Amino acid sequence: MTAQSASPAPPSAPARSGAALLVVPDLIGGLVALALGVYGRVHGPTGIALNLAGFSSPGSVKSWLATVASVFAIIQLVSALVMYGKVPRVSAPSWIGDLHSWSGRIAFIVAVPVAVHCLYALGFQGYSTRVLLHSIFGCLFFGAFTVKMLVLPKRGLPGWVLPVLGAVVFTLLVAIWFTSAYWFFGTFGVHR
Repeated sequence: MTAQSASPAPPSAPARSGAALLVVPDLIGGLVALALGVYGRVHGPTGIALNLAGFSSPGSVKSWLATVASVFAIIQLVSALVMYGKVPRVSAPSWIGDLHSWSGRIAFIVAVPVAVHCLYALGFQGYSTRVLLHSIFGCLFFGAFTVKMLVLPKRGLPGWVLPVLGAVVFTLLVAIWFTSAYWFFGTFGVHR
């Protein structure tokens, strides 16, 4: 017996499945969504509003910021489709990854003041179906966004995970826009 065959091979660590890699990010994202909803519900609305010079009302500021975030989310969607080769006859330029990353960052940065205003000044409301859905979509958006950001650097995930998470985040942002800015512009008109 040789020395090489006498020593047993060290046990290898079991390979973690893609599903196992999603458990912790999913739990954290769920906790983020839940914490935002609970905070919004138990925190008494202050009525202190986000307002910027040049806008006619806090609702106008929120609606325009939500619209800007949605436009950048659309840029992110289109850039993702180009990156994944889903747009026929279009080859991905070298800068498409940077466009995708920066459009997502800008969309998120623009959405944060709107969310802070909604949570702090208005709270989690349910006095109408539209408002209840808006509150739910807002909490779910930030939970799903958290999951996506935690999953992004992970290796060994199935190829469908990031596109599905991106689609969920995008869909929630569009739902937020329809239950807020679209309603606002339809009710009060498109103005600053």
